[in-house]
Amino acid sequence: MHIPTMAEMVANGDSPDILFWVGCSGSFDQRAQKITKAFATILNKVEIKYAILGKEEMCTGDPARRAGNEFMFQMMAYQNIQLLNNYNIKKIVTACPHCFNTLKNEYPELGGNYEVIHHTLFLQQLIDEGKIKMKEGGSFKGKKITYHDSCYLGRANNIYEAPRKVLEALDTELIEMKRCRSNGLCCGAGGAQMFKEEEKGDTRINIERSKEAIGTNANIIATACPFCNTMMTDGIKANEKEDTVQVMDIAELIAASI
Repeated sequence: MHIPTMAEMVANGDSPDILFWVGCSGSFDQRAQKITKAFATILNKVEIKYAILGKEEMCTGDPARRAGNEFMFQMMAYQNIQLLNNYNIKKIVTACPHCFNTLKNEYPELGGNYEVIHHTLFLQQLIDEGKIKMKEGGSFKGKKITYHDSCYLGRANNIYEAPRKVLEALDTELIEMKRCRSNGLCCGAGGAQMFKEEEKGDTRINIERSKEAIGTNANIIATACPFCNTMMTDGIKANEKEDTVQVMDIAELIAASI
């Protein structure tokens, strides 16, 4: 796929309508790269003018701040803000709730003010505007799907309806887990937990959460975060349910249905 970078666009005297912030997971994690490709496929299909930063994009600094390294966070943030402001970026879309939360809520106090949208909200807008048209009798028609709320999307930013509305457009049966929405259970990766050693306990949190998802008898666990996707996939493997249950990002579900 050829996706224009901001540097290329500016060199051609052009500017995008949105900047797609890919994030570290979406760039380097093999599983999350599929989510990035799926979302880019949707953007291409609906002919949205967008660009990425490419090699100029740095980590937002979320894991550094959550792990307590405030100095590292501010260094990264200032570098990103300088770059975004130089390119005169106004609107950013990202598929990672961690990037979303940091860019939207933590960059303004350091001088980075942008309209930041999570990809589930963006997809919902495109569906509502009729820009995304689903195939008749799509691949997931009649399938049972359960949605796992990402902490940084749900509790931190109160986004509960958009992902569910997108899933409803797929003509599937949405089954909620007992702990969902504001009462959802974390997958175990947020707050930089993804990168540290485990603490003593009886059960890994992602295995506990995956059991709840499996208990709904859903064929697909829908996620909206690359961290959640990794944790739920590991949980499904640990519960030996890989043959019957799939973990898919909302963008992948939509990309396969248009």
